[in-house]
Amino acid sequence: MTSRADTGVTVVSTADLLRQLVTRGFRFVHPTDDDGEIAAVVGVRVHCGVIDVVKLHDEDDVHAMRMPGDETDVLAPRRVLWQTSGYVSIVLGAMLALPDDYSAPSRRGENSGCWVPVRPGSAKWLAVV
Repeated sequence: MTSRADTGVTVVSTADLLRQLVTRGFRFVHPTDDDGEIAAVVGVRVHCGVIDVVKLHDEDDVHAMRMPGDETDVLAPRRVLWQTSGYVSIVLGAMLALPDDYSAPSRRGENSGCWVPVRPGSAKWLAVV
């Protein structure tokens, strides 16, 4: 929920920031550890020749990055165009502030792929090459 503190500053909840990411086209998975516990919340969005990824491990351990659309490993990319880490509201806000209209040369299939389940509660991004 969005609220206004007495200071006049608008405070946006983590849930609202995540909803905004979903509205922008992010898809989320929840990889688990060997004990079946959620290890992270990972969101991915493919658009305009790039891939955006957010990884939430804890409230103060959030990572976001934008990489070229032809990157084959979105969780450990070789190249990134932008990245930041830190507290959830700052990192998600920074991701939401990035322009959607990233202009990069488009090649057929560079943004193609899908999440494939590898075991219960875990998935891997499989890029089409």
